[in-house]
Amino acid sequence: MNNEAMEEIKRHFGVIAESLRSDIQQIAEGHDMIRHELRTQREEVKEEFKDAKSLMRLSFSQLDERIHTLEAGVSAVKTRLDRLEFRRG
Repeated sequence: MNNEAMEEIKRHFGVIAESLRSDIQQIAEGHDMIRHELRTQREEVKEEFKDAKSLMRLSFSQLDERIHTLEAGVSAVKTRLDRLEFRRG
């Protein structure tokens, strides 16, 4: 193998190496974009869960208030019923 053939092989591998560097760079950039998108999605999901929890807390609070109101009403009805039964007895 002569010097000219060796130089041609070196040049060929240099071109291949540069192409590989370019491909690797594109893959790295794509990877960074995917990581950014995942991070963004994760933050959006966290916010949605936070909002859902807040709404559920509010709903449970309202339901709790309604239950207490109903319990007080039932208690008042029982008291009145007991008084009526006591008067009859």
